[in-house]
This record gives sequence, structure tokens and C-alpha cells, in this order.
Amino acid sequence: MVVAPGASTNIARQRVGLLLPLSGRNAALGQSMLNAAQLALFEQTDPRVEFLPRDTRGTEAGAADAARTALAEGATVLIGPLTLGETAAAAVPARAAGVPVLSFTSDEGQAGQGVWVLGVTPTQVARRLASAAVAGGARRIGLLGADDEFGRRLASALREALSEAGLPAPLVMLVRPGSEPAQNGRDFAARATAEGPVDALILSQAGLAARLTAQGLASAGTTTPRLYGTHLWSGDTQLGLEPALLGASFAGPDPGVRQGFDARFQEAFGERAARLAGTAYDAAALAARAAREGGRALPLGEAFQGADGPIRLLPQGLLGRGMAILEIRREGIVVREPAPIPGAAGS
Repeated sequence: MVVAPGASTNIARQRVGLLLPLSGRNAALGQSMLNAAQLALFEQTDPRVEFLPRDTRGTEAGAADAARTALAEGATVLIGPLTLGETAAAAVPARAAGVPVLSFTSDEGQAGQGVWVLGVTPTQVARRLASAAVAGGARRIGLLGADDEFGRRLASALREALSEAGLPAPLVMLVRPGSEPAQNGRDFAARATAEGPVDALILSQAGLAARLTAQGLASAGTTTPRLYGTHLWSGDTQLGLEPALLGASFAGPDPGVRQGFDARFQEAFGERAARLAGTAYDAAALAARAAREGGRALPLGEAFQGADGPIRLLPQGLLGRGMAILEIRREGIVVREPAPIPGAAGS
């Protein structure tokens, strides 16, 4: 049980279930997320809200058990669980009880019927990058990434965003996971030469694969489009060491806001917050707002300052997320465009 500091034991409280992996291989992450939820509650100092941490054990069966336990103990909102499989399992008893779920998954297929997806989704990323590229003058955009679930969803969202903007369909090249990145970059350059050049190119890979892909593009002997990366580039200090990525941009958390959250977390718990701890902080703040106003009605349509920037809960289980556009320079990462207040998913 977690309550706000100074809370009297005689006050009637609204209960919020926290479904977290407190044992198993993700136990360290679960503890960091629990700490972030506690921080959100302590900052609000509302004695009417009580958090019930329950261990999902990092499994679907564990998530369903944790949800049922929290509901039996009177939870009017559930926060978590972590993965799409766990979310699907926990959603069954939650929907039967009419209790909303604020899940940490980024799988948009889980959204709706009382479940909100709070993870960073491919749609949010694609729309933010398309907006930034078009604002920068791009009229034809490419996507180069792995042929996996993230890459396919990113491509679909990018097609939709460009169609809504009245722009040509993107030039999409999804490659087999594990294929040689530098060669993929050269192959994309050849395809763009044959099918028409692109003004901007989104790389869905991260880390070493992104750096090698950029090298391949630069070595192809053609004009390299402006490069963009996804939120997966956030926190990668090695990107700026690759000359081919200097001047590239990516969508990510508002650094000023995130640094503020990280500093408060460090001061409270004496350790660095996990990246996903910010999502737990946001979910806890939203759930506490609903609980202290009487129970299960989430604050839909209201903009909030989250751990990574502005967010807004939308109908049908969607989340509007304001993401900054960050640019890689020799001197470090700089903010090219601040995070906008979201008005729709992926603003």
C-alpha cells in the first residue's frame, strides 16, 4: 500500500492498482516504475488516493492475477501492466468490472474498450516526424527500417499522415532484421535514384544499425536526404560520433522536462530513473487525478505536463503526446522544435 505523505489512516481513500513486474527478469524495471508512481503521488500530496502495488511476475497469468487482486481490493483504476500480452490478460477482468486501464504498452492494437495505451506508439512517432519533415520543406519522404512489427506500423502511420497532408506516398524499404545495415543504406540510395529522390528519410533503426545505415547512404555517391530518427535514438550518446548523422534529427522527449523529472527522481530515491519510469509517473498522475475526483472517470481531453513532455488522454484509448524534435550536432543534442501541446494522437 502506498499513500501520500502525511495521510491519515481514517480518511476514506480511492484505490489505484499498480500492476508491475516486481519479480522476475524485469524486477529492477518494475521497482523503478513503482518509485516513479510513488513520486507522482507524493508530489500531489492527496490523502484521498491510495496505490496498491501488485506483482505481475512479468507473465500474462501474473498480470491477470494482479488485476483481479487489485480489483477485489477496491481499485477503481489500474495502472500497467508492461507488455501487450500482459495488458490483454489484465484487461479481461478490468473490463468485466468496468475499471479503466492505463497500460505501459506501445501496442496500439490494445487501445480501446477501457484500455489506454501510454507507451510511445509508432503512430505518434510517424506523425511527429512527418510534421517536422514537411515543415522543413520535404515533399517526398522515405522510410528505411527493419521488416518487423514496429517498422510495419511506422510505415502504415507514415502513409496515412502523408495522405492526410496531400503529399505523395512515402518510399518505404523494410529489410530483413539482421541484414547488413551499410548495404541497406546503399540499396535505398539506389532505389531512390531509380524511383525518384526523397527530401527526407526516416531511419527506424537505432544504435549501431542506424550509424552503419547512415554510413552506407553517405557512401552511395548520391545526394543524401535529411535524416530523421525515432524516439529510440533518445539517450544514445554515440550518435554524434558518426559524421553521417551530424545534422540528423529525431523525435524524442522534451529534454528540459525529462531532466527535471530525472533530477526529482534521483533526489527522492538516490538512483537514476529507468527510461520507462516516466510512463509510470504519467499514468500515476492521471490515475490519481481520476481517483481523487471520485473514481473511474479519467481526465479525457485535458493537457498535462508529463515526465517526458505534454500529454493528453483522448477517446478510444489513445494518447496525444507532444514530442520535441532534436538535432545532432558536434557540440551535442540541441532542441530544433519544442514539444507541442498535443491536440490529437501523434501531435
